[in-house]
Amino acid sequence: MSYYSLEALGKHVDIFEFFIHNIALLLNNLVSMQLQPKEQLIKIFYHHPFPFIVQIVKVVSASLPFFFMLYLISSALSYNAIIIANLIIIAIFSLVILYVSLIYWLDKLIITDKRVIHVDWILVSKRVESEALLYDIQDITTQEKGLLSAIPLFDYGIIRMETASSKTTVKFTEAPDPEGIKAFVIQYIEACRPNATCETPIKASPQPAVES
Repeated sequence: MSYYSLEALGKHVDIFEFFIHNIALLLNNLVSMQLQPKEQLIKIFYHHPFPFIVQIVKVVSASLPFFFMLYLISSALSYNAIIIANLIIIAIFSLVILYVSLIYWLDKLIITDKRVIHVDWILVSKRVESEALLYDIQDITTQEKGLLSAIPLFDYGIIRMETASSKTTVKFTEAPDPEGIKAFVIQYIEACRPNATCETPIKASPQPAVES
């Protein structure tokens, strides 16, 4: 095996070790999330899939110039070098796609019988959580794409929930059917006022609105 091949293999090992390390941190963060005592999970909303597909197309498009440049210089390279170069490009952009996928699909809006929780993944090993008590939510606003929102493919937007006492804003972007989420949350707000029994107004379901 040539020195070039050994060096390329060493770089692949380093990338693999970095990836495994971040996956370990990710799993640790996932396990650490717990609900409060006697708190019941009602529903989980994930991002709409269309923006995710657009991101993947962008990543794939970004890889094309590298394959094109490799094609232009292929006459000056050996067969083994061309194979290794193609594998390196594929491996790098596959990791990018996997990374983007993890960040995108781990973001979620969680509805429990007590709170609304937004889990926002900044990096694969770092997340930010914002939450609001259901009975403390004072205003819910949505933002969609006008007439395009009538088409399921483009029926996504932003939903904001603002609290009265803590001045907290829970913002979930690229939400599927924001008006539907708003109506769903309002039902629980009315049921979970301090003087209410907080009974489930509709059948609780842990299933997400959009399957990943």
